[in-house]
Amino acid sequence: MLAGGKGSRLTPLTLTRAKPAVPFLGTYRLIDFTLSNLVNSGLQDVWVVEQYLPHGLNDHLSGGRPWDLDRTRGGLVVMPPFSSPENEEGEFAQGNAHALAQHADLIREFGADVVLVLSADHIYRFDYADLIRTHVRRGASVTMVTTEVEEAQATRFGNVRADEEGRVREFAYKPEQPLGRTVTAEIFAYDAGVLLPTLAELEGQGELGDYGEELLPALVARGDAHAYLLDGYWQDVGTLDAYLGAHQDFLDGRGFPLDSEDWPFITSSISRPPARIEHTARLDAALVCGGAVVAGEVSRSVIGPNARVEAGAVVRGSIVQPGAVVKAGARVTRAIVDNGATVGEGAEVGGEDEGRTPAVVGADATVEAGARVGGGLQVPPRQTVRAGEEARVVQEPAGDGQAGK
Repeated sequence: MLAGGKGSRLTPLTLTRAKPAVPFLGTYRLIDFTLSNLVNSGLQDVWVVEQYLPHGLNDHLSGGRPWDLDRTRGGLVVMPPFSSPENEEGEFAQGNAHALAQHADLIREFGADVVLVLSADHIYRFDYADLIRTHVRRGASVTMVTTEVEEAQATRFGNVRADEEGRVREFAYKPEQPLGRTVTAEIFAYDAGVLLPTLAELEGQGELGDYGEELLPALVARGDAHAYLLDGYWQDVGTLDAYLGAHQDFLDGRGFPLDSEDWPFITSSISRPPARIEHTARLDAALVCGGAVVAGEVSRSVIGPNARVEAGAVVRGSIVQPGAVVKAGARVTRAIVDNGATVGEGAEVGGEDEGRTPAVVGADATVEAGARVGGGLQVPPRQTVRAGEEARVVQEPAGDGQAGK
């Protein structure tokens, strides 16, 4: 599992935590979905490659215990950046293919036949065991799991064209013009006997970068790369728009079951009291987590653990993360209020315009009474916004807010 990226398009949510540790639906973290798919698929040797802000992520992983991966042999192994006799200064990975090359000796020593490589920050339900069986039966050098997105979004991913037998005939990495709607879902099964020498050869020719730059084109050129369709919900939550949109999908019933007995989604849980819904509360299509207190109006929103929505407050189409507070008379619309943040009495955050990126109040930030943070604007973590002085702190988002589904 590759869990080392900065997640810059999710700023400011990723200024205080690694992207895989970002909360999802209040109860979970993004990494929980890939971890749960792994253990539900019967896979017990899980390596997590880390780099950016790993401490909070490691706290959440808890040595693999919540997923029964705290084993004497095998189980969860955390792989941080390192130095070596060949490179005493150490080196951060310059892309996900380079991250694989950095750990090639360990893969070889382990004696792997198939190396399953996954991102730690996508939302989906998937049985990797059937993927691996199909990959081995075909004798593929790589099997790319694919999904369908809107064609306009395909330029953000690896584009795939495969024949009727599933053999990949054409691959383009983030092309200016999409090949179609079929893209990689960042799930790859590699034949270790092909992967390791290919990495070594490409590394000798220059920087490896990401899979799509050199590694996947080289394997497609061999003629034995295959595609495998993920037929179900899949979401890349790499931007604020996509992150909020995925929450809305689950609120509207377009996601997948989270409580199936045969495929549970597991997290590193903390004991919390029940949610408290006061007599002044009004809820419509809301998810309210343990320890939360709701006394105001909540519509099509997620209220995280230990968060509070006071009487007279209105939260619509938004995410109120764990420990955040929306005080009396405040209005939060199409916005994300991050962990421990406070929206003061009578303050306003966000707006109805769905064409704009969601407004964000960063972790432990405060929007004081009467202050206004408009749609698409952001408050950095631990900052305070005062009424009439908003321009001193509030920022425009960097980049765009589009992502695939």
